[in-house]
Amino acid sequence: MADLRVQSLRQPIAVAEYLFRRLHQVGVRSVHGLPGDYNLVALDYLPGAGLRWVGSVNELNAAYAADGYARVNNRMAALVTTFGVGELSAINGVAGAFSEHIPIVHIVGCPSTISQRNGMLLHHTLGNGDFNVFANMSANISCNVARLTNPSDIAAQIDHAIRECWVHSRPVYVMLPTDMIEAKVEGERLQTPIDLTEPANEPEREDYVVDVVLKYLHAAERPVILVDACAIRHRVLEEVHDLIEKTNLPVFVTPMGKSAVNEQHPNYGGVYAGEGSRPEVKKTLEASDLILSIGALKSDFNTAGFSYRTSQMQTIDFHSDHCIVRYSTYPGVRMKGVLRKVIDRLDVKQLSVQPSPSVDNEAQANVDKTDVISQAWFWPRVGEFLKQNDIVVTETGTANFGIWDTKFPQGVTALSQVLWGSIGWSVGACQGAALAAQDMGAKRRTVLFVGDGSFQLTAQELSTMIRHGLKPFLFILCNEGYTIERFIHGMEAEYNDIQIWDHQALVDVFGGQKTSKKFAVRTKDELNKLLTDAEFNAGKCLQLIEVHMPKEDAPRALIMTAEASARNNAKTA
Repeated sequence: MADLRVQSLRQPIAVAEYLFRRLHQVGVRSVHGLPGDYNLVALDYLPGAGLRWVGSVNELNAAYAADGYARVNNRMAALVTTFGVGELSAINGVAGAFSEHIPIVHIVGCPSTISQRNGMLLHHTLGNGDFNVFANMSANISCNVARLTNPSDIAAQIDHAIRECWVHSRPVYVMLPTDMIEAKVEGERLQTPIDLTEPANEPEREDYVVDVVLKYLHAAERPVILVDACAIRHRVLEEVHDLIEKTNLPVFVTPMGKSAVNEQHPNYGGVYAGEGSRPEVKKTLEASDLILSIGALKSDFNTAGFSYRTSQMQTIDFHSDHCIVRYSTYPGVRMKGVLRKVIDRLDVKQLSVQPSPSVDNEAQANVDKTDVISQAWFWPRVGEFLKQNDIVVTETGTANFGIWDTKFPQGVTALSQVLWGSIGWSVGACQGAALAAQDMGAKRRTVLFVGDGSFQLTAQELSTMIRHGLKPFLFILCNEGYTIERFIHGMEAEYNDIQIWDHQALVDVFGGQKTSKKFAVRTKDELNKLLTDAEFNAGKCLQLIEVHMPKEDAPRALIMTAEASARNNAKTA
């Protein structure tokens, strides 16, 4: 029967080749992951599909790297692991991608359909004959699970999974049995691209929401725009900037929305995070009588401990799959179509426009009489170092909060994991981000800021960066441990301490002694000298910089948020 079916196919093609060629068509050029006996044959098909195998030192780092890759290539990423031991190692990184709306196609090589049917006692299993247990685990952190067990259905399953990954901007799980890798499917389908167009709103419902939005917008006396992460993830930044240009309204971003708006635009007013905001930002936004909130994810760290002082009565929320106007929710009305019609139909003559607060990198204003590199001085100074179109990766903790006080040049892409907050994420994400820029042929610098504690969780990914000739700036903030944890609880507690590493020696250990550069700075003058050095700025190789900072110093926003987090943790029924 199988032979007859293959003969009926117009262009027979192996499942693995079909899958990888589809990934290439949607913009993937490099595939992260680790080899395992259940995926090895599939990996043989990567070069023929025009894909590069990255490889990582472990599956968790590979998942982090795929996350960073997807954020920068503005399409999606691919991750390949093996059954059980491999996929479970990656599951934390995939869960983070689900939490933060990052599209990753997670392909898991698994035992053959025959082995599964017979309940064989195979390695990498729980020994109970259940071969669906890990797919069932991943179902909660995937917007689609595709079990590729029937060649007649596989091509359609792959196409559907990739579309779901894109439309929902979340991971999908593809279970690829060893006996399906080289099974034949209809290759003629590859001539028709997967439809990745955004679902359209029902016109009457969309028009109704647009009319309601315009009614409140035209009547408002102090309207503002607040842009959050899902505006980036669900691809409405063009609409956001068109809205800013047409309305001339003040625009703010959340911590997760950092870099969503051109921070050189005269209407850019800074980062709003409730009590963690600059006073002028807090005053302007909380005095507003209408907030156009685009793509909000109001988590604790994104709001400085739920410290927003805004009212839903003065808020219109635009989301990827619904809109909320004050207290009225409109399910199924997607923000992209609504925003476009609002832009087209609004009457600028009816708008009341207030000035935006000015935003500057205040390094000079935070210079003190010591040589010490303080957090208050460092982050605005970083803003003077950054260049147009840089990619900036900040680790959960000190860097995530410090970067609030950095004003970006135009075109900067900021990567952070504020919601999921997995310590060590940024090192893998940096690798994926730098690789995505390389794949796109873009001459963009990738700049990582990570604490010495966080770096220790995923430092091995430095090896992968060196292996692939990537050229990031790796700023390691050396302050003797887990700073954010110290400020939440246990400033002097042993559990927040770490073993001090010789980070520069790691470059040599991982094989970068001839291709990389290493620096250590302990004073403002030393850092200034380095940041103004033309050769250093050119970023022609991987450069690791130890930045030594006081143990008990932290960005102002971190201190405020940590205090709020400690209060939330201490609450009782």
